[in-house]
Amino acid sequence: MKKFIMIVCACLIGSTAAITSGAALAKSSTQRGIASFYWKPQPTASGERFNPNALTAAHKYLPFGSRVKVTNRRNGRSVIVRINDRGPYIRGRIIDLSRRAAGVIGMRGSGIVPVTIKVLSR
Repeated sequence: MKKFIMIVCACLIGSTAAITSGAALAKSSTQRGIASFYWKPQPTASGERFNPNALTAAHKYLPFGSRVKVTNRRNGRSVIVRINDRGPYIRGRIIDLSRRAAGVIGMRGSGIVPVTIKVLSR
């Protein structure tokens, strides 16, 4: 029983951290972390088909249709993308970009880069 209670508490603390980080982004409208990209056509959480040639991205909690400016902190290049999917689901990553958006900010060779995202509209 003690193990069960400890597991439930750990889950609650983890979910509170995710909610807090979402609230922090809502207040400040900027977030720093790691970006990755994906390229395989697939359905998105918003219901539209993923297009690797569009300027779109996946984010864990921003509303679909939000526009964000993503800046590669290594080279200063930026791109504006529309959120149309959920993810990424790998710890430390804050946004998954389409192949085209990744190319604009010069990250396709490395696969992941440190970025800053700024919410422009929701």
